[in-house]
Amino acid sequence: MMDRYTKLQMVGIYIGIFLFLSFMLLPFVEMFVTSLRPLEHLRTTPYQFWSDKFSFDAYRQMWETVPLLGRYILNSIFIASMVTACTMLLVVPAAYAYARLDFPFKDTSLGLILAINMFSGAVLLIPLYRVLKALGLLNTYWAMIVPGIAFLIPTGIWLLRSYLEKIPRELEEAAYVDGASRMYTLRRVVLPLALPGLLVVGTATFIGAYAQQFLFAITFNQNRELQPLPAGLQEFVGRQQVEWNQMMAAALTGVLPVMLIFFFLQKYLVAGLTAGAVKE
Repeated sequence: MMDRYTKLQMVGIYIGIFLFLSFMLLPFVEMFVTSLRPLEHLRTTPYQFWSDKFSFDAYRQMWETVPLLGRYILNSIFIASMVTACTMLLVVPAAYAYARLDFPFKDTSLGLILAINMFSGAVLLIPLYRVLKALGLLNTYWAMIVPGIAFLIPTGIWLLRSYLEKIPRELEEAAYVDGASRMYTLRRVVLPLALPGLLVVGTATFIGAYAQQFLFAITFNQNRELQPLPAGLQEFVGRQQVEWNQMMAAALTGVLPVMLIFFFLQKYLVAGLTAGAVKE
């Protein structure tokens, strides 16, 4: 009876996984199929998912339709990389302070930091615009980097703090006994042990920075050569028609760097997410 019940449980789990993956991956399948279909086929009524005229012409034509497409993709990678680097430089000492130090209003301030994420970027566009204008950062890369850092720091602190708390304090105390300073201990003892957690937070930050560029780009930047890919995709919208197949091809091409990063770091990400799950 138990074996039968266990088998039913496994069947239910696999069905749930299949439904979840279908829900997550079907939009990408639709994007890929759309990129392969000719534009006239996309206008047919009723809608047809399949076509007998599949081709990769859109992946060749998109570079001609939008000559700066390569620049837009590189801009997205550069902006996301800068946001990730600057965010991690600020998150690491902050998360360590919240994990190890005792100071007034520690829990309250941490809750307020996380509450920042409750505000949508659209709500803060006007004050952000005024601040960036006062600093002379409009129409520069920093106009898209600084807001990205501000919105990703809270989540990074929370994620890394919980991981640092799993590292035994005895290792740091042993370093203090040998005369090491707190900063030296952080660099030489804590951070090497926290590498899986750093990879998780860094990857999550990069993906978040890559995904949030559109709103900041269209609001704080009017320089076409500095636009990231999400804003550059608007150039596929013409006066007479929208090049949907080329737009989907460009979008998939732009997502490819993030997918490659996740693919190569998958083993370390899984290790980082599961490390410390069981407290010894």
